[in-house]
Amino acid sequence: MLSEFKKFLISGNVVDMAVGFIFGAAFATVIKSLVANIIMPPIGLLMGGVDFSSLFIALDGKEYVSLAALDAAGAPAIKLGLFVNDAISFTILGFVMFMMVKAYNKLKSAEPEAEPAVVTTKVCPECAMEIPLAAKTCPHCHTAQ
Repeated sequence: MLSEFKKFLISGNVVDMAVGFIFGAAFATVIKSLVANIIMPPIGLLMGGVDFSSLFIALDGKEYVSLAALDAAGAPAIKLGLFVNDAISFTILGFVMFMMVKAYNKLKSAEPEAEPAVVTTKVCPECAMEIPLAAKTCPHCHTAQ
C-alpha cells in the first residue's frame, strides 16, 4: 500500500495539480489586490468618496470611527465593504479562470488525433502466434494459412 501511495504522489497528475493549486492561490492574491487597490478606489471616488473596505454595521449598537477601531474592540459586525471587495474579486477571478479553461480546451481540441495503426500481422488459428499478413505458412507450427 505504501508503494502504491508513493507511486500516486510521484505521478504527473498529482504534481500538476499541486502546481496548479499554488499558482491559483498566488493568482487569487493578485486579483484581490487588483480589486482592493485599483478597481475599488475609483468606484468609491465616483460614489462620493466612499471607502468600500471600511463600510460596516456594528451589531453591538455602538459607534466606531473605523474598521480598525471596531476590530480592536472585538465587536461583532457585518463588514459590507470587505464582502463587496471579495465578491468583485471572486467574479473577476472566475471570469479569468473561465477564459483560461476555454483557451486550454481550444488548444487541446486543435491537436490532431493519432491515426489508427495499420494492421500488418494476423494470429495463427492453430498456435495463436502473430505472423505477417502475407505469410502462407506459420513459421512456428508450420500450418498452412
